[in-house]
Amino acid sequence: MYSRPKRDASRRHVHARIRRKLHGTAECPRLAVFRSLKHIYAQVIDDNAGRTLAAASSTDKESEGYGGNAAAAAAVGARVAERAKTAGIEKVVFDRGGHRYHGRVKALAEAVREAGLLPASRERKAKERES
Repeated sequence: MYSRPKRDASRRHVHARIRRKLHGTAECPRLAVFRSLKHIYAQVIDDNAGRTLAAASSTDKESEGYGGNAAAAAAVGARVAERAKTAGIEKVVFDRGGHRYHGRVKALAEAVREAGLLPASRERKAKERES
């Protein structure tokens, strides 16, 4: 098993590779996710201006319970989507922060997608075409 510093360095390397391809604009900002062992954080960022347009985390006063599970991540996703829509944002690009699209990161992304900010996944698009 890898030690914690090596895993973190690997995640940072993957995140740097992702960031070379992703860039948030004012029309379509970047939804950045950071996951720690206890909490999860999400920010909607305009990279051109270098500004955070909306943010939510499991450490907010509105959050309930433990921040290290998928239910808390889904609540954070719904909250950041609500705040982004209030700020006039209709669409975002998803930056998973070097983490695998799995567990808490996936739960947050699906909650944002249900709120209408992220485009539908390929499977959902296929189901929509069938019906």
